[in-house]
This record gives sequence, structure tokens and C-alpha cells, in this order.
Amino acid sequence: MTDTRRAIVSSAHLADGAAPALSELEFSLTLAAAAYQRWMTRCAAASGIVLAPIEVLILHTVRHRDRPKRIADIALVLDIEDTHLVTYAVRKLEKAGLIATRREGKEKLLVATEAGRAFCAAYRDIRERVLAAAVDADGPDAAALSGAADLLRRLSGQYNQAARAAATL
Repeated sequence: MTDTRRAIVSSAHLADGAAPALSELEFSLTLAAAAYQRWMTRCAAASGIVLAPIEVLILHTVRHRDRPKRIADIALVLDIEDTHLVTYAVRKLEKAGLIATRREGKEKLLVATEAGRAFCAAYRDIRERVLAAAVDADGPDAAALSGAADLLRRLSGQYNQAARAAATL
């Protein structure tokens, strides 16, 4: 690093290699991922239903644009490698009455039920009141958030490519 500040990392033995800033980013991602999962769980509970983070993500994905979704498409969009995790979460959401399944030929399609849409609306309201208001007041601004989102999407591609390469070693 060229500046005098000390990097905040969780694994100094990784930070003293060729890419110390990468170690700093990885620790920040670890903290952000944990905080985001905690947020989803707490917001879901405040919305009236206790759900695991993956269940929240899947329900919002099923609700997206109010079009039926296939399990394979959900796994692809959320970058979930193990589709059985999606299948298990879908069963729990269906049992809770938040999604319903239907068949079109051989395809099993998922749709949000009225209860699922109501949950998503309550989640959105709480998100607007609690999280969006705080971000609006303290920043970062919308342009910075969009820039960070773009960077994270590009990094996810680089990490996925590195994972494929590591799998061949």
C-alpha cells in the first residue's frame, strides 16, 4: 500500500502477498455479507414472518415482476450452485403459504401468493423506513451505490472465474 494507513484485514498472512487491498476488500465483504443477512432476517421478522436469508432472497426473486419463475432460473439469478438449497427453501416458503407452484408441461413454476406479496410489501415498507431513510440521510448517494453495485458484480465474475481455475488445480 502506498499510503500510511493500516489495512483492516482478518488474515494478515494473505494481506502480505501481492494484493493486500484484495484482503482488505475480502474482510469488508465478510462483514457486509453478515450484516446483510442479519438485516434480511430481522426485517423479515419485523414483517411478521421468521425466514432465513435464502428464503427472503428467493421470495423476492419469485415476486420480481410478478412472473412465474423456475427453480433453475432462481438458482441462476441468485448464483446458487446447489439447487437443492433452493428446492428446500421453496418447500418451506410453499408450506408457509408465501409461494405456490404450478405445472406447465414438465416445468414447475413458482409464483408469489397473496400472502407472499403482502409480506414483500411489508418488507419494502420497513426497508424504506429503516434502511433507505438512514442511507438517504448519511450516504452514500445513489450514484455511489450504483457504482459499488457495478464493482461488486464485476468482482463476482472475477471470483467465479478464479473458483473455476482453482477447481482445476
